[in-house]
Parts: sequence; C-alpha cells; structure tokens
Amino acid sequence: MSSTGAPADFGRPSGSTSGTTSRWEEFGIRYGGALSGIISLTIGFAIWEFVAQFIVRDKLFLVAPSAIVVRFFELWKTGDIQNHMLVSGLEFVLGFLAAAVVGIAVGLLMGTSARSRAALSPWVSAIYATPLVALSPLLILWFGLGLMSKVVVVFAVAVFPILVNTQTGIESVDEGLLETARAFGAKQRQLFTKVLLPGAVPFIVAGLRLGIGRGLVGVVVGELFGARAGVGYLITVSSQIFDMGALFAAALILAIVGVISTEAIRYIERKVAPWRWA
Repeated sequence: MSSTGAPADFGRPSGSTSGTTSRWEEFGIRYGGALSGIISLTIGFAIWEFVAQFIVRDKLFLVAPSAIVVRFFELWKTGDIQNHMLVSGLEFVLGFLAAAVVGIAVGLLMGTSARSRAALSPWVSAIYATPLVALSPLLILWFGLGLMSKVVVVFAVAVFPILVNTQTGIESVDEGLLETARAFGAKQRQLFTKVLLPGAVPFIVAGLRLGIGRGLVGVVVGELFGARAGVGYLITVSSQIFDMGALFAAALILAIVGVISTEAIRYIERKVAPWRWA
C-alpha cells in the first residue's frame, strides 16, 4: 500500500504511459468491434473458398466465393443485377418503412393503453401466428403483380416483430422509475417522453432488427410468385437453369443489405439514445 493511501493501478501495464494506454483504449472502443467482424468474415470466406476448391468440388452444391464475385461482375456488366437490386430495394424500403411506422405507433398505443391492448391483442396474436408467407400468393392476387403486392408482403411479415417488441419495451420499464417521476410531479406526457419511450428504445431497436430480416425474406417470397424482376426473381430463375453463381450472388446481396441495414439502425440508436453507448 502506498503512503498516500491511493489505490494501486492494476489495470495499467508496467512501464506504459497513461496517454498511450488511453489512445489504445479509444482505438479499441471505436474500431475493435468492426475489426473483429472483418477478421471473422475474412476467416469464414477463406474456409468457404478452401472447402469449395478442394473438398466439395461440385459447383451445383457449393460455389466458391471467388466464382460468385466473378459471376456478380458478369451480371453487373450486362446491367441485369442493377435492375434487380433497384426493384427489390424499392419494395423493401417502402414495406419496411411502413412496417416501422405502424409497428412502433401501434406498439406504443398497446403498451400505454390497457383498453387498446385488450381490444387489439387478440387480433395481433391471431395474425402474428398466421403463416403470412404462405398467404403471399393471395396477397399478390389481391394487389396484383406490380410493386404494391410486394410492398404489402414485406409490410405484413415485418410489422409484427416491431409491434410486439415495442409493446414489450413499454411494459418492461421499471415501475420504480415511473413512481419516482410521479413523485417529482411529472405529468403523463413527461412520463411518456422522459421515462417510457427512452426505456423502450432497446426493445424497439431489437424489433427493427428482427423486422429487417423478416422484410428481406418477404421481398424474396413476394417475388417468387409472378414477379418480372427483383433479387427473388433472380434466385428463382437461377435455380431453374442451375446458375448457382448467380443464385449465390443474389443471396449474398440480401445478406449484405441485411448487415448494412442493421448497422444503420444501430447508428440511429446511437444518435437517439446516446446514453446507451456512453
């Protein structure tokens, strides 16, 4: 024990300076997660390439990443892949944005109003349990073969995870925080904006991330029936002619869009709820 009574610094390596340590810590906080993700993806694709090249050589069963990249640029040169990405991207954005607005709004309503919760819960439970993907042909029959039917499919499969998570987030807020706010004279509006909504942010973000995955599935399912373009249409056509390179390229496009969309949601969360990242 030192004569000054100050606690020993066990977290700092011997011989290092505080400035150097803080810079490394800041670097790790900012870029450590991204670097780990890049390393993980690199190792995964390297293993995939090795297996496809030397173990499973049947290209109808497994296509190497290098061959997928080559096929992607072949489709890019012809302009086909850009058209498919544009069509599917528009369907996904419109459907997911509608699902996010409706899901958050209805989830907040059900979480804060017992009467609304009692009236809407049976409908939400029944429709959520219904395999909407299986009803996609019916939705396409109702709304036609154009853009609207695909948007409706994306909306239908993405809205309920957002709604349920938002409601759960509101209901999971610590009652002690509400009582404390009431003790300090907070009104209903202040309770909602200062306690309930901030407390529900992690659940809302989780619902949005789930909605992204389900929405991308909805894009593919919607384009499996009667579509003329889109990534799902490309997957269908490629499987029929055994063009596995194009099929895997389309699947990777969806995976990349999912990763980018999820990171965008996390970025928005950092801006909306910076205290969670302090």
